Amino acid sequence: MAGWVLGQAGLKTKSRKGLAALILGANMPDIDVFFGNAPWDPLAIHRGFTHGLAGGVLVMPPILFGLLWLLDRWQAGRGTVFRSGLPMRPGWLLACCYLGALTHPLLDLQTTYSVQLLSPFSDRWFHSDSLFIIDVWLWSLLGLSIAWSRMREKQGRPWQRIPQAAIAVTLAYIAINLGISQRAEAHVRQWAGSRPVDALFASPPPVRSWRRDLVWREDGCYRRARYDPLIGFGSISECEATSMDDPVVREAIRRDPGLRKFLKWSVLPQASVRREGCLAHVSIGDARYGQRRSSRLARESTIRLC
Repeated sequence: MAGWVLGQAGLKTKSRKGLAALILGANMPDIDVFFGNAPWDPLAIHRGFTHGLAGGVLVMPPILFGLLWLLDRWQAGRGTVFRSGLPMRPGWLLACCYLGALTHPLLDLQTTYSVQLLSPFSDRWFHSDSLFIIDVWLWSLLGLSIAWSRMREKQGRPWQRIPQAAIAVTLAYIAINLGISQRAEAHVRQWAGSRPVDALFASPPPVRSWRRDLVWREDGCYRRARYDPLIGFGSISECEATSMDDPVVREAIRRDPGLRKFLKWSVLPQASVRREGCLAHVSIGDARYGQRRSSRLARESTIRLC
């Protein structure tokens, strides 16, 4: 949707296939979902190489440009009449490819799901925690602005100002939410004092986007809290053990490649073990999205111990 709203803001008029470049550029980093079994970890991990500055922003846009340019040359050679009536401007087409591609990691960066911006040179995850993964307010704003702009365009009326205004509101919305997340983080660090606070996440809920569900690592365990700028900083949970050092959990990880793959993505892994005779049911979730087995992104493996 980011590429589409940029096109409706006026960029699609810069070159033939400009809108296609913006939309495809904004979505092409997710091509990594088709390479989950690739032998190269930066490509196999979702939000890795194709979402990073090297792969997603520098390498992939010229590839998209080349494909669109070749398609245009092929169509022109067949005598295709282009409905847009626009000329092919290679410089602008390449710029649209880059701009569309840039929006994807920048928007993913706003969520707690994080991105490996420096992949393949670093596996560090970056996040700024200003948006829920599917922000209903943002999607509604951008979707309505596109629909309204297209309607006015078909009527022959001015159509670019509406999505331009929506983009301005989006940037302001993200900036406000960044400020809320930073304020929540400051409360946690003030409470912790000299105690180490590592891997702190401040997740906005789906609808009440001004609130924050906080989780962080402290000396090998996890704490949780909530923050609401209208109410204040809530109570702090007891420190929950990660249980990742449990010998049964380590053995399950050794045996199950699915768990090993999950751990390459998980930033706050937390395990639980349920025994049934000689069987051990090992569940590993990510503390960002719930506790242990209740994490909505948990993975489970069953191993035999005797």
